[in-house]
Amino acid sequence: MAAKSNPFTFLSQVRAETAKVVWPSRRETGISTVMVLIMVVFASAFFFIADMVFGYAMSLLQGTAV
Repeated sequence: MAAKSNPFTFLSQVRAETAKVVWPSRRETGISTVMVLIMVVFASAFFFIADMVFGYAMSLLQGTAV
């Protein structure tokens, strides 16, 4: 069983650990955000096209193609 600690001790330990974190710069955050948005656009375009192709293929198989 873990030993009980003082809440103030816990908070000081949290602050000490947070100080060790290497936070990304504003530029790194911006670049990562743009990369994620570009990947979202590519993924959504891919799944849209795949859905259209599979939908058309299913309509051909069912004989309901226009």
